[in-house]
Amino acid sequence: MGMTAFEKIVARAAGVPAVKPGDVVYPIPDLMFMHDGQVGSTKEELDDIGIDKLWDPSRVVIVTDHDVVYTTPKAAQKGMKIREAVKAWKIDKFYDIGAGGHGHIFPMEQGLVRPGMFIFANDMHCTNFGAIGAVALRMGTEIATVIARGTTWFTVPPTVRIVFTGQLKAGVYGRDVGYRISRDMVDGRLFGGKYSYRVIELAGAVHDMDFSNRVALCNSPTEIGVATLFIPPSGRLSGSIPLDGDLDLAALCSDEDARYEADEVFDLSELEPQVALPGSPDRAVDVSEVTGVHVHHAFIGSCGSGTYEDLVIAESLIRGKRIASGTRLYVAPGSVETARRAADEGLISSIQRTGAIILQPGCGVCSGGKVGPLGPGEVSISTAATNAPGRMGPRDAQVYLASPATVAASSLRGEIADARRLAAA
Repeated sequence: MGMTAFEKIVARAAGVPAVKPGDVVYPIPDLMFMHDGQVGSTKEELDDIGIDKLWDPSRVVIVTDHDVVYTTPKAAQKGMKIREAVKAWKIDKFYDIGAGGHGHIFPMEQGLVRPGMFIFANDMHCTNFGAIGAVALRMGTEIATVIARGTTWFTVPPTVRIVFTGQLKAGVYGRDVGYRISRDMVDGRLFGGKYSYRVIELAGAVHDMDFSNRVALCNSPTEIGVATLFIPPSGRLSGSIPLDGDLDLAALCSDEDARYEADEVFDLSELEPQVALPGSPDRAVDVSEVTGVHVHHAFIGSCGSGTYEDLVIAESLIRGKRIASGTRLYVAPGSVETARRAADEGLISSIQRTGAIILQPGCGVCSGGKVGPLGPGEVSISTAATNAPGRMGPRDAQVYLASPATVAASSLRGEIADARRLAAA
């Protein structure tokens, strides 16, 4: 019996010939990621038990992307502790403020994360790395064990597969697909509702999607409790991320006789732009069902929609126009390199001339509303990773989620709008 691509990568990391669902393995990760919010507590935990040296500091990546602008003395003090930990642990892959950007985006752009890698990370949206054919699993606070010992155990999850057919309509993007398949998994239309702790392999027409759409597609379903998502890499990625010249892409695809717990087909050509209702990214509806809802706040960025291509989409819609009176739009490039490129090409100045506010590369507003939060009872439309109550400020504020195109169009109208109508006007 063959293996899925996920199982192949896990088997290689665990040093065994093969794995199957239900096996308990101790894989050695190629990289271990920690974001700024986890570093201080991890250092304290290891100090308390007398561990002052890491298993392999060269494999540890520490990223500052949540607090990229210190808004309080407490935040500045946290940054100081992070730099102290980096020095004590002898970390050379440290991306401080202004050095990298969003830790779920720039590592792929720079080639730090590559196809075929196995990664442990503390943050759940490490599933983004599946967009280029890497395997990343969230460890949460267990990342302390991983960086100290070099591994930890986990049970190999079953893999389910969605085979995409057709093509996306103009004005429909990977973000829309991510919201819709999340909804369809939660309500049982996909896999009969059995998606928790599953690897979601995406195949078929997904190989025609560019880097930004793949990232968005691997981002949204994380919130509903899947183990991870994986797209076998293809030549379509060339030009977006560094690919080793001798990389055997075929070796990172599932075997023809690989066993899946379930197989589903999803027709992309039938999909309309989606908007996730406040509460959860899986509460997706067609944009037509919420068109006209007044918005005070809009945000484009986050780990799912902060790529260069996302900025291009947004800028093309708002160029030469003005953000609606009474509505504020925040835009956060996903990486320092994206911000530089967008500035060099005039995208940043074009966006600023609309009245939008450009934030530093990183999580932006999605980081709990630390910058650009909502006021009591306000309504936002956003490309953020999630929209749980209180995510961007007061719990009575409402956050709708959508693609960069829908958010951009809505910021111009001051209400949720279909970007396709704006483009046609």
